[in-house]
Parts: sequence; C-alpha cells; structure tokens
Amino acid sequence: MNDLNDEWFARAQRVIPGGVDSPVRSFSSVGGTPVTVDHGKGAYLYDVNGHRYVDMIQSYGAVILGHADPGITSALYDAISKGTTFGTPTRGEVLLAEEICARVPGCEQVRFVSSGTEAAMSAIRLARGATGRDRVIKFAGCYHGHSDGLLAKSGSGVAVMGLSGSEAGSEAGSEAGSEAGSEAGSEAGYLPGSLPGSAGVPVASVSDTIICPYNQVPSHDVLDEKVACVIVEPVAANMGVVLPAPGFLQGLRNACDAAGALLIFDEVITGFRVAYSNASTMCGVIPDIYCFGKVIGGGLPLAAFGGKAGLLKQLAPVGPVYQAGTLSGNPLATAAGLSVLNRLDENAFTTLASKVESFAAGLQSVLSDAGLEAAVQRYGTLCSVFFGTSNTVSDYDTASASAATGIYSKFFHHMLDRGVMLPPGPYEALFVGLAHSDADLDYVLEQARTAASETAMRI
Repeated sequence: MNDLNDEWFARAQRVIPGGVDSPVRSFSSVGGTPVTVDHGKGAYLYDVNGHRYVDMIQSYGAVILGHADPGITSALYDAISKGTTFGTPTRGEVLLAEEICARVPGCEQVRFVSSGTEAAMSAIRLARGATGRDRVIKFAGCYHGHSDGLLAKSGSGVAVMGLSGSEAGSEAGSEAGSEAGSEAGSEAGYLPGSLPGSAGVPVASVSDTIICPYNQVPSHDVLDEKVACVIVEPVAANMGVVLPAPGFLQGLRNACDAAGALLIFDEVITGFRVAYSNASTMCGVIPDIYCFGKVIGGGLPLAAFGGKAGLLKQLAPVGPVYQAGTLSGNPLATAAGLSVLNRLDENAFTTLASKVESFAAGLQSVLSDAGLEAAVQRYGTLCSVFFGTSNTVSDYDTASASAATGIYSKFFHHMLDRGVMLPPGPYEALFVGLAHSDADLDYVLEQARTAASETAMRI
C-alpha cells in the first residue's frame, strides 16, 4: 500500500520550499517524512492515510480546547456569515481587548497583529520609540519570531561564523525554524555585538542586539543607559520548558528600572496557557510590555502586544511610533479568541494543571524505569523532556547538549509508530490540552513505556 504521506510531501516539495511553510514541520530534526494531516478532532489528528494520532503538538499551543471544538466552530460560522475582513473597526476586537486587559495585570491597552513575530517586532519598536534608544537584549534559546533584528546569535568570533545554520544548532522553538537553535551562546556570557542567525539578515540589523545567557541577569556594563529594552520569555518554552531561576525575573525588573530600559515579556506561548492570565501573575513580576499569541486566536492567526495606556499611546495614530496591518484584529480570529477565553476560567486551568502534573510525573517514571536518563520539566500546564541528563536544564547550553544526544529523534519515531504525535524536534514543549482525556494521556504513557525500552536498546 502506498503511503500517502510520501506522495503529498513529494507534491509539496515541488511547489513549496522544502515542502513546508515553517521549517520545524519538515521533520529535519528527527528524520523521515512529515505526516500530512487531513483533519483533527478533539485530542486527535488524522493523516491522509486515515491513521489516528494522539496529538501532543496542538498547533504548538494555539489549540487548548482541542481540534474542531464545537464552541469555536459555532463562533466562526456566525462570524463568517457576516464577512471575513473589513479594514474597519469591529466590535469583536474591542470585546477581545477588554477581556485580555481585564485578566492581565499592568495591561491597560493592546494592539492586535497577526503573528507572534509581528507582536515582538512591534513591541521592540514601541520600546525604542518610547526610550529614544536602540539596543535590545535578548537571551540565548528564547525565540521571538523571525524579524531581522531578532535573528541573531551571540559572539563575534570565527568559531561562530564558521558554522552553517544547521551545524550551529538544530531547529528550536515552536515554529522557530533555526533561530534559537543557531544561537551559539557564550562561555563568557555576553559578547559585544551579534552576528546574523540567518542568511539574508544584514549585520547592521543585529548590531544593536545583545545576546545573554538565560537565567543570568546582565550586569550594568551590559544593561546600561543605551539599552531600550530587554525581551524575554518569562518561562522559556522554545528550548524545551526551562524555568526561570529564583530571582531572575525580578532581577531583570530591577536592572531595567535602574537603567531606564523597558522590560518585555514574550508570552506568545505562556499567555492564557499556563494560567488564567499569564506567567507574570505566577511569578509576581510585571513587565512594561506584553506579547501574546497562540491561545488568544483560538487557532486562527492572531497576536497582540500591550501594556500601560500611557506607553501604548506612543503608537500611531496618536503617537509617533508607526505600526499597522490590514488583517490586524481580523473578525474571524477575534471571534474564535473570545470564544476560547470565555471558556478558560480558573477551574479550567486547575483541571489542566492537574492533568499535566500527573502526566509529567508519569512520563518521568516511565523513562526512568526503561533506564533512559532524562529530565521531565514542568511549569504549570507546560512540560517537556530532556534526554541524556538527570539534572535541571536551566539555559540554552544545557538544552542544546540534551538535543545533541540524538535520543529524542529515536523516541519520537517509536511514539509516532504507536499513534502518538510528539513535536518533531527536541526543543519543543509537549502540549496537553483540555480535550485530552485521562484515557488519552494513559495511552500516551503506555506507548511511551514501550518506546522508551526500545529507544534504550538502541543507544
């Protein structure tokens, strides 16, 4: 019998570069042919061969209620009957903005965009416009989209420039392509200046981008009066799930205040995923600017950045910082997002956190029983597995060391053969959603037991 996945991927490669519209989907990090999905329902994906998989990708966190959720589908039917886009203000964007601002401390206004990349790019432009400064600090292993200024890797040495994108690191982060994986990090921490992390990015575009190690607060020599902003994932979820060290986020808040720089929390993944609002409420640190995405679009292209009204009023048309988008605040996306947020009450997150806690503990036990050295890390409703270590993974260097073992790809294919769709890359979070039943998660753990034993025999 022909594998229709092979046929569809061959067709895709003829008309789409690499056969995919985002690099992580290509299976290049794990090998083999990507699964071409025909449809999804609840916690399951169905490929073009009709095979069913328990889906642990969940569109990299964008789907929290499950695929083809009836409530979201109904909201979309109602919205689409009225029109798909208008290029004018709509009620839906106001209602969704009100809901986000009501939930998130320190967020009084939001501006909608169509992707997390746009949100981070626009947030940085806002910070630069508000402070009159140019420099940006980001952290190795954190992914903030593919705008030129953020496709940077640290260092200025020949050792870094001598690596191609694929050699410098594997694909990292949800839909991250090669950006986070290409960051070389630095044994010495900060190195002045940055290098492009992709062909096509001019050196000038990253000359004001500074890369620092995650979980280390930059010194005043680095985070000084020339820095416009620090952008960070408060809980890193693009190099696996890496928790902030005690004092790290508060240290960033203090250092930014001392330097007059703005603090940006990229919560494209964690926002409305780890808690009723976001990670900042769990860690008790409030940034100046938030970036949101994934969940707030209900599975449609939607993201946002926001903060205090005084700061957001720097944006056009009332301020000098220009930002725009024809499809920003699209009525279909805002209808889907509002439908999701209306369902995500405190009880929903209590239920989901309990599921993930039990699942993560079960996965750790299964891997350990099989003799695989692994660390399953969890923050609220997010978890991931790092193979080749039993120690806490706290930064990109330790995350990349785990990825370099190659164990994940073996485990991935054993799970895929057993009807479990894991993210096709070792830097990804595992997304448990509200559509996953206890029986679904028990099934995943049952298959993981066998897959772990088979993986252990092949390393």
